[in-house]
Amino acid sequence: MYLVTERRLKRIVEVLKRRQRDLRVFVENVKNEHNFSAILRTCDAVGVMYVHYYYEGESLPINRGISRGSERWVVLMREESTLAGLKRLKEEGYQILATHLGAESVDFRDVDYTRPTVVVLGNEDEGVSDEVLEVADRNIVIPMYGMVQSLNVSVANALILYEAQRQRLAAGMYDRLSLTPQEYEYFLKLWTHDRIVEEGLKRTKDRANPETS
Repeated sequence: MYLVTERRLKRIVEVLKRRQRDLRVFVENVKNEHNFSAILRTCDAVGVMYVHYYYEGESLPINRGISRGSERWVVLMREESTLAGLKRLKEEGYQILATHLGAESVDFRDVDYTRPTVVVLGNEDEGVSDEVLEVADRNIVIPMYGMVQSLNVSVANALILYEAQRQRLAAGMYDRLSLTPQEYEYFLKLWTHDRIVEEGLKRTKDRANPETS
């Protein structure tokens, strides 16, 4: 049973059919809420389903005025360790791409994003950790010709993901279902029924107990 309008259901189905389960982003200890929220918004726009993150704080730095609710449409997967999380993904067949300027770094456009891929974004001040560099298959850079040789992490994420989208569109990867049938059915039910029921119950509880809301 769907608890959304026909128009909303059609939109949800279209989004799910284009979600890319094997294009993932790993956010390592990004602390600024503007940056983290903008990263999530771009992930949703490009069709990324899973966002992994390692974060030293307690609550995620999400500014809903910036994210525009995009955190509702991607799966946030907290990793207790950067190294363990990336090693697991690598064992699952993902290429690990670290955003890092080094002697062997390559232009971010010279990478095959049609392969199962994890893009790793580092902390605003320190970049990716040594743990990331230890496990990364390649380091990627965005060429720059100005005095400042770095971009805001959310801007870098957008540039990289839209290059990945360009390649995947050309390969027809947005025209076929990337999610497993089980994932598709799970998210369809979550987005059209379960979450709506849960939020309705919460609103009812808040109205009944305004001092706790």
